Amino acid sequence: MKSKTTVVILAAGLGTRMRSGKAKVLHQAAGDTLLNHVIRAALHVALPEHIVAVIGHQAEQVMASVNTPGVLFAHQEEQNGTGHAVLCCKDLIASRPGNLLILNGDGPLLKPETLKALVALQEERAGGGHIVSTEVAEPAGYGRIVRNASGDIAAVVEEKAATPAQRAICEINSGVYIFNGPLFWKYIDELKPENAAHEYYLTDMVEILGRHGHSVTPMLVADETELLGINTRAELAVADRILRKRKNHELMLSGVTIESPDSVLIDFGVTVGLDTLIGANVQLRGTTSVGAGCSIGAGSILRDCAVSDEVKILPYVVAENTRIGKGAAVGPFARFRQSVELGEDVHIGNFVELKKTTLRAGAKANHLAYLGDSTIGNRVNVGAGTITCNYDGKSKFPTEIGDDVFVGSNSTLVAPLRLGSGSYVAAGSVITDDVDSDALALGRERQVNKPGWAKRRRERNRAKDGEARK
Repeated sequence: MKSKTTVVILAAGLGTRMRSGKAKVLHQAAGDTLLNHVIRAALHVALPEHIVAVIGHQAEQVMASVNTPGVLFAHQEEQNGTGHAVLCCKDLIASRPGNLLILNGDGPLLKPETLKALVALQEERAGGGHIVSTEVAEPAGYGRIVRNASGDIAAVVEEKAATPAQRAICEINSGVYIFNGPLFWKYIDELKPENAAHEYYLTDMVEILGRHGHSVTPMLVADETELLGINTRAELAVADRILRKRKNHELMLSGVTIESPDSVLIDFGVTVGLDTLIGANVQLRGTTSVGAGCSIGAGSILRDCAVSDEVKILPYVVAENTRIGKGAAVGPFARFRQSVELGEDVHIGNFVELKKTTLRAGAKANHLAYLGDSTIGNRVNVGAGTITCNYDGKSKFPTEIGDDVFVGSNSTLVAPLRLGSGSYVAAGSVITDDVDSDALALGRERQVNKPGWAKRRRERNRAKDGEARK
């Protein structure tokens, strides 16, 4: 099936109703662009090199956004209708046999199953083509499907040209077409801009093919939301919600527990393993992968993270570009940013921030710490209130901590710095020099106790208060 189908995706428009400075197909729903969603659906019925995106506005940005290697591009310098957009592909694909499938670049909700059914129907009937249609309660603004006595399409009539009887028709044109490719290109030159907009309309191919004895038939799709085109930000939000609902449903059927599906946002590219539990208001973004048997606490946001099996993430952890090893426990209220790697059984507690830092197996930082540009060895304990001073106002410097080091609470580690394996940093120290393995480092003044000082101070204060009252 894939080798017999060529796909053209219409993606040249700016989309003025989006009120945006960027091309409409660059807007995102469920973590990817509208165009990439359409391409992914098309890949179920065509090879990448048989897919052509027709681009115009911000062509370079649109090409750069496509993440499927092999997809071709045709440029429509001036937008003169849907028929003209397909004509821009003629030199690339007119010689190909088989089916010509035409999709809209702003239709991210079209399901692969629908495209497979459409291609199969075209293969079975071998007519001039098919148009995907659906029935809506309020068809105002859409082109109406007018059927003949045999059920084929007699015409697709735009609302402004429709009669009162035609306006009452609830079956509408979705803008998704499949044609017999050789027949389409044989008669394409008969397509003329003979309408009020002086544009080339693909819908005119119905009459052209019918005139030559090749009928075009509708394929009615029951779920009208599948054919939603995105023209406004409000419609974009609707598409985002539908795509995320599909993703959550897919994960739950695969063995993932989602406690409050309507509150959870999971991007299309995220993977989650068996028996993982996802709490309310969680966001899993980008290329995040979560292993089996994990728990993701309420309000946590993970972007482009790799979480191994049996990891416990407590509520309100925010992480990006982070790798978390098996059996680790992190949070609540922890933040990981810019390339963080946590080994197996690492424990990171509340209000700990990590930046460009690696903690190896069994290391712990359970309270109120900032660790930046650091490499921390196996089984290290980092006490509450510890910070690495990695920035001197101009440059960043590393801190290296060996295995089995104990860093006491409220320590300040001034980078560049190396703490040897097995060393011990006393609580409250400011450490500016390297520490040898197995050494004790103290970076504070000796405590001085002054007997009776507090009592004398209170007596002085009482005397002053008495004088003030006189």
